Amino acid sequence: MNWKTFYALLARDGHVARRNLLPTLLQNLLQPLLFTFVFGKVMTSSGMMPAAYKNMLLPGVMAVSMVMAGVQAVAMPLITEFQFTREIEDRLLAPIEIGWLAVEKIVAGMIQAMVAGLVVIPAAWLIMGSGVKLDFSKPFEFLLVALLVALFSSAGGLALGCSVGQTQIGLMFSLVLAPMIMFGCAYYPWSALEAFPILHAAVLVNPVVYASEGLRGALVPQGPHMNTGVVVGALAAIDLGLLYLGLKKFHQKAVS
Repeated sequence: MNWKTFYALLARDGHVARRNLLPTLLQNLLQPLLFTFVFGKVMTSSGMMPAAYKNMLLPGVMAVSMVMAGVQAVAMPLITEFQFTREIEDRLLAPIEIGWLAVEKIVAGMIQAMVAGLVVIPAAWLIMGSGVKLDFSKPFEFLLVALLVALFSSAGGLALGCSVGQTQIGLMFSLVLAPMIMFGCAYYPWSALEAFPILHAAVLVNPVVYASEGLRGALVPQGPHMNTGVVVGALAAIDLGLLYLGLKKFHQKAVS
């Protein structure tokens, strides 16, 4: 491990992210904030949804933003670098092991996912106005869940970026990410699916469910949410699986 090279690569990715900060934030936050405005402001102000729904919605929107930011921050550059610009060849010549190049990508994606998630809180707060009551009495639980969600999104982005071709990017979003988000309990609690027993059990294979329920339990503990221990255990297992798969795919693609 060459720490100097690792930090140099991370600083380079950080510089690129800062230079594209506004477009990146708009790309990752526009859709979640539109959902926030429609369901958290319009529907609650008109009386069609209870005001308490705002508290249920905000952690889910945060989860969606983190997942989208982490996946796009890692997957999209990898697809381009491996298949179009071949920029990855320059990185492979750096004095650092191949595996640590992938780890650097994951760390950079985690940082972007955390920033996207934290930005959502004040932005959605401003959109929805009064009535949003988040509980920050469990900062360590919130930080742990947020880090696990960020790792899931960036490790998932690594696995997808090393598995999907340029012509399949549209399919990745329409067939993978879109269903994961819609059935990820971001806009409703997991308990709301109890009326649909098969779906209630089937969505448990979706990592976004644990991301949404974990943030909901940390920020809105008074509302219905999944047990935090179950969430942390599931996210840790998913993260380890995606890390193994992503690192393996990255090494295979880099060597080939």
